[in-house]
Amino acid sequence: MRWCPSSVLHLLRCVRLRPCIKRGRSRLPVWMRELWAYMSVVVQSLYFNSLTDSDVVFDSVFEPVFWTVDYVTRWFGTVFVCLVVILVSSIVLIAYIVLLPLVLNTYSPAWIVWHICYGHWNLVMIAFHYYKATKTSPGYPPTEKNDMPFVAVCKKCIMPKPARTHHCGICNRCILKMDHHCPWLNNCVGHFNQRYFFSFCLFMTLGCVYCVISGRNLFLDAYYALEVRWLLPPGQTNYQTPAPPYTFRDRMIHKSIIYMWVLTSTVGVALGALTIWHAVLISRGETSIERHINSKERQRLAKRGRVYKNPYHYGRLNNWKVFLGVEKRSHWLTRVLLPSGHTPHGDGLTWDFLPVKKDLMPST
Repeated sequence: MRWCPSSVLHLLRCVRLRPCIKRGRSRLPVWMRELWAYMSVVVQSLYFNSLTDSDVVFDSVFEPVFWTVDYVTRWFGTVFVCLVVILVSSIVLIAYIVLLPLVLNTYSPAWIVWHICYGHWNLVMIAFHYYKATKTSPGYPPTEKNDMPFVAVCKKCIMPKPARTHHCGICNRCILKMDHHCPWLNNCVGHFNQRYFFSFCLFMTLGCVYCVISGRNLFLDAYYALEVRWLLPPGQTNYQTPAPPYTFRDRMIHKSIIYMWVLTSTVGVALGALTIWHAVLISRGETSIERHINSKERQRLAKRGRVYKNPYHYGRLNNWKVFLGVEKRSHWLTRVLLPSGHTPHGDGLTWDFLPVKKDLMPST
């Protein structure tokens, strides 16, 4: 029996036509298929994007959590500012009512002059820089069309984003040279107020250290006096002698000294660590956000056998001069050691990408 190719082809055609006939009978009307295709495109348009990556998906999933945190932080910002004012005012009040009379009665004239001058200078620097840090705008990129150079487009603002600019979810806008959003300032720390923020942290730390050192003996005396009254029966001591007759005013003075010493020592340690951290970042020409970005970039290039160099690192001394706005030697006094409202170097929109080879401050 001979094999017939025509018969085989006919059989294959029949097998292929039967499913087609069945599918043709079960097909939906054209208008329903068009409606279904349209609805599919609409649904896909809600989440599909050619730029979608893991970060975008993570932000979308946790958007309710981020929104809640941002809202609570924005609302508590005013509370934190009031808390800072109240705590600092309480320490100043204790210093004037309790410490100053003791200094005037016990110290020599030279020490009295030093304490009065240093204490008031430190207080003025704290108040000035905190006010400027809270009231000074950190700097925002322009919203109108211009020829400003930019490195990316903000996914939240849908606006061009200059170099070193990042979006703040709490302020809900982009910030020039953003470092972080500080709830204790109720403001972002950016290009135009970063110097005020760091100076406030520095002088607040120095003030806390000053209170801790100068009030150490007073704290020990007050703690011992209150401990004796708590551990022994009224009117009795270890030697069966009458306890010192502390009045209500004496007890309040002792408690206020203990409160001042505990608060300043705690804040001094915490704020001192933060100040040192920001000093390290300033020496490296980085912000808190750029620290993480540069670390990732350094690891990425290290895998390729290359070395990453921060384009905004001009050398440690020059980094401090740019940050503090020091252009000549007298500025170390007038702009660093005294209150100064001078603006920082540059506009925050453009930056020098090449390392500074010439010292910003002339040697003569």
